Amino acid sequence: MVKHKLLLTALASLFAVSSCTEQPKPNQSAKSSPASSTASEPPRARVPAHFDSAPPRESLGPTLNAAMFAGKTRQAYEVAKEIPQTLAQLPCYCHCDRGMGHKSLHSCFEDDHAAHCAVCVDEALLAYRLEKTEGLSAAQVRERIISQYSGK
Repeated sequence: MVKHKLLLTALASLFAVSSCTEQPKPNQSAKSSPASSTASEPPRARVPAHFDSAPPRESLGPTLNAAMFAGKTRQAYEVAKEIPQTLAQLPCYCHCDRGMGHKSLHSCFEDDHAAHCAVCVDEALLAYRLEKTEGLSAAQVRERIISQYSGK
């Protein structure tokens, strides 16, 4: 019985890690219309789930306490607490919306998923820099992230 539990735990961990390293596949987001493409232009890669506009802050789940983590991970959890509505408007390119049902990058910080995923951490830190240092809006940050992570 204990061996079965250990095996199930190991498989669940492997699944969580594999969702962070999965490569984006061409597909369309449920929120977007079919992309038209010409012979010289490939179709746009599927954009992961995100909110198109800022949801009310109180409607977002709480993020984990940043003090539980160290280094870049701690910084990313601090960012999630500081700019939750921006992160809610961003897709997460580890594609955890498929495997874990996440609704946006913010969802990754409601549990310890981001603590095990460099994509989530790096996206959050980039979003913070773009918003606070470069003064970009959440929509502009989203476009920059889509451009950078979709392989365009």
